[in-house]
Amino acid sequence: MNEELLAQMPAVIAAVEKASAFQKKHFRSMPTGADDQKAAREMVSFVDVESEKILQSELMPLVDGAGFYGEESGKTGSQDLVWIVDPLDGTTNYLSGIDHFSVAVALVKDGEPLLGVVHKPVSNETWSCVKGGGLHYNGEKIAPVSDSLTEADALFVTGFPYRSQDLAKAFFACADEVLLLGRGIRRTGSAALDTAHVASGWYQGFWESDLQPYDVAASMLFMQENGCVVTNEMGARYDLFSDRIMVAALPGVHPKLRATVEQHYASES
Repeated sequence: MNEELLAQMPAVIAAVEKASAFQKKHFRSMPTGADDQKAAREMVSFVDVESEKILQSELMPLVDGAGFYGEESGKTGSQDLVWIVDPLDGTTNYLSGIDHFSVAVALVKDGEPLLGVVHKPVSNETWSCVKGGGLHYNGEKIAPVSDSLTEADALFVTGFPYRSQDLAKAFFACADEVLLLGRGIRRTGSAALDTAHVASGWYQGFWESDLQPYDVAASMLFMQENGCVVTNEMGARYDLFSDRIMVAALPGVHPKLRATVEQHYASES
């Protein structure tokens, strides 16, 4: 199947770029200083839904028998072999006129990603991968991440637990400790981009709770292909559909980050 998927990659990227072009057309379309948040939210909801329709119509003919799982429309067809799509990851950024948002697409079979694409529309950056073929950035294969860098030199990235109020106390206690492990923490608002950046070696560690499969299915493949370690807080292989907490990092960073996350979250998650 991998050779077949490699042949389909240009069509997948074209589908993502088509949705991206639609998003850019409407980005920052509200008047400067507008305070009509209801209208702004309706506009972003429209962009979300229409972007997903574009992706569904373009992707579904590419792989026979594949189902669809979109953030907006939910699940249709087979879920054993399925396109998992986040049409606009970073909706709050988009709504606020901040250009850090992405389109994320993955083809997943029996819970394991086989193909992934993450695209950042405004800067026209694309990460792509077919399982076994390595990670590509803007069409060029990139080198695996360092296996010698440790947590002392790591820059970490995370997301606030807005879906996980029961984990808020654990999150902030953990963040206090992680802040002192390395060079700092960032919070950007797009888990798909955060984890694509970890896969590229630009960030060196990531943790977040209650991610959805469409948030990280594509970049989970990127990280695994490019030498990162991706687990839950207990150190078991991360399951897209059942685990509450992802811990992903470069090999030399992961042990300490995971132990720190486990210490703070184990009794809660």
